[in-house]
Amino acid sequence: MQHFVLISVLGVDRDYEDAPVFKAKRAVEQYLVTSGLNYTIFRPSGLASNLLPLAESFQRTGLYLLIGDRKSRTSIVSPDDLAKMVIDCVNIAAAENQIFPVGGPDILMREDIPLILGRIFNREPIIINPPLLILDGLRSALGLFNPEEQQNLGTFCTLLANEFFCTPEEITNLESIFNFKLERLENFLSRHLAV
Repeated sequence: MQHFVLISVLGVDRDYEDAPVFKAKRAVEQYLVTSGLNYTIFRPSGLASNLLPLAESFQRTGLYLLIGDRKSRTSIVSPDDLAKMVIDCVNIAAAENQIFPVGGPDILMREDIPLILGRIFNREPIIINPPLLILDGLRSALGLFNPEEQQNLGTFCTLLANEFFCTPEEITNLESIFNFKLERLENFLSRHLAV
């Protein structure tokens, strides 16, 4: 094997105690970095494709469920852009033995996402915004009956409770090394929803 490419997750190095997926990915990263193999690690903040089912639901109902802090920041990357970087990195010397935070070109607040959907579908969003505390309570109650599911929800709660975004400098670095402009979330959603 000449080059190992790993897709991890942004924030994996923050030592979230209640997020088993983050812990596992961090352990794999640490092993890879010390393995002696040539590697490139990508840490995406979130994939735009994960929003497609929410966008389709929004298109039908106009409703958007936003759990937790509306002002929490994110930078969502197109999976097409991530795939291009994964493919190209093995032929780019500047990507060898590097760890890249990966996000979209815009730092968005979570409340911006339903507004983007509203523009795409030309309708005013109805945002349902329960506090994260409700999910935490449900998770605790679930733990009484199913500890494994309670643990699995830890990663989900971690994602909702924290900010995951790339700085403008990190995005500029990616675009320079990989020699293309990253796609904005609104463009990705419009393209994939055939609007």
